[in-house]
Amino acid sequence: MTIRTDNLQRQLDLYRTMARIRAFEEAALAAHQAGEIPGPLHLSIGQEAVAAGVCIHLRREDRLTSTHRGHGHAIAKGAEPARMMAELYGRATGYCGGKGGSMHIADFSAGMLGANGVVAGGMPIAVGAAQGLKLRGSQAIVACMVGDGAVNRGPFLETLNWAALYGLAVLFVCEDNGVAAFTRAESVTAGPGPVARAQACGVPAQVADGNDVNAIDAAVGDAVVNLRRAAGPQLVHLRTYRMLGHTSTDPAAWRPADELAAARERDPLIRLAAWLAQSGVMAERLEAIRNQATDEMAAARAAARAAPWPDPRTAFLDVQDEGAPVWSR
Repeated sequence: MTIRTDNLQRQLDLYRTMARIRAFEEAALAAHQAGEIPGPLHLSIGQEAVAAGVCIHLRREDRLTSTHRGHGHAIAKGAEPARMMAELYGRATGYCGGKGGSMHIADFSAGMLGANGVVAGGMPIAVGAAQGLKLRGSQAIVACMVGDGAVNRGPFLETLNWAALYGLAVLFVCEDNGVAAFTRAESVTAGPGPVARAQACGVPAQVADGNDVNAIDAAVGDAVVNLRRAAGPQLVHLRTYRMLGHTSTDPAAWRPADELAAARERDPLIRLAAWLAQSGVMAERLEAIRNQATDEMAAARAAARAAPWPDPRTAFLDVQDEGAPVWSR
């Protein structure tokens, strides 16, 4: 595939986003392995094309809901990696003041309504946000990231039905890495899968290669055009691959070696780099982008390591919107 030269800057932007996501997660993984981050991390190394290819179509005022594996989505939507890293470290300068950790990063100023530790938990939030936007007469749209493991949970059907019934501007993105924790999706999902289930609710759906950022860009672009024309909810099913285990503590020894080797050949960063090379982009330019991303995330890690711990007196702040919670025995 040869990339058109008039589209070259867009491809470089996508590559830069993916490189930043990869560098953030590699830095976070190294920090966890060094004992600097408490608790396991859900990493999305290998899935960067989904976050980049979806969020390049979102405006600042558009909303996004994520999953427990949401670092890439947050970065692609405009969240600050330094504040994200501080949150992973449990420090006061993190997005949630060190209280939420990896699975609950949110940045309302960037339209990032939050990751969610509950499988499919972001779906009703996305639909609620879209309903609110419609009532307010806003032209903003909502993108809802959901994994294949959520397809069999009640909120999947409920939110698709609600969004279709009320014609809400929700882009449902099924980021299908084929595994729910340690369970193969095909072993627990009857029928053709998420596309058929969406279509049963009257939601138009399409499929694209989740490791091909150009294919994602095209598919999501079509869906977003329909959303902004008030055509109702859309679903895009993206098949990708998680190269690491379920969490940073899972060595993923259950993955066949040949399967992992084949997946590495489809690494979205390597594929886009090859396409850019075909369009005349020098290897040194791509290396500079990767080095800049690595340096940025190393600085974020250093800042997080040096950041203060939360004041214990703030433990109950932000945990409810009424009253003054107190300790009780």
